[in-house]
Amino acid sequence: MDAEEQPLVEHLIDLRKSLLRSLVFFVLCFAASLLFINKLVPIITQHHELVMMGPLDVIRLYTGIAASVSLGLSLPFIAHQLWLFVRPALTEKERNAAVKFLPAISLSFICGLLFGYFVIFPTIYHFLIEMGQEHFKMFISAKEYFSFLLMFTIPFGFLFEVPLVLLFLTTIGVITPSSLGTIRKYAYIALAVVSAIITPPDFFSQLIVLVPLIALYEMGVFLSKMKWKQGDGSHASEA
Repeated sequence: MDAEEQPLVEHLIDLRKSLLRSLVFFVLCFAASLLFINKLVPIITQHHELVMMGPLDVIRLYTGIAASVSLGLSLPFIAHQLWLFVRPALTEKERNAAVKFLPAISLSFICGLLFGYFVIFPTIYHFLIEMGQEHFKMFISAKEYFSFLLMFTIPFGFLFEVPLVLLFLTTIGVITPSSLGTIRKYAYIALAVVSAIITPPDFFSQLIVLVPLIALYEMGVFLSKMKWKQGDGSHASEA
């Protein structure tokens, strides 16, 4: 084996180990979630009156809930494994910055899930149910309810990472506050597209989602400015 090929093989072996550890951890979380599924279902459904369209829907719902909960529980561990894999390729500055951001990334993901679960989801859900009840008797299947719930929780977990990502990129010198200001209008358009993708096709739902997304971007711009001023006072007037 050539000397140049050996590091590549070693990296692939390390990647395989990280993936296997992550998979094992996910499977363990999945098994634990299934064991406690009777405790999880009332929390997830918030005691709404839901219907099942067939016996197999029970299995699909339970496995879907267990998989989603397991993914949330596994993400910090998976992120740690990813960090261990990419750490050797980072510079000392990038490693030091990443170590500081890892706990905050996990916390912001959880905050995003909670925001979607307690604010965005109930607001849009009740709005659409009340609108439908004006003319129809609403029967919501458990499958539709769970899919709707995931639509407004998982994406917000990732979208809440936006301010930290912008702050991290500023810390390692990839972006500046002025560049964020320059692309602001394009960022707004991208966020509008995201809100349209993850919401039902009505203006109210899209607006309810778009406003927090814009706020998250502006928070990232603000944090970027603060970091830029701390890092180099000569650029304090940027953006």
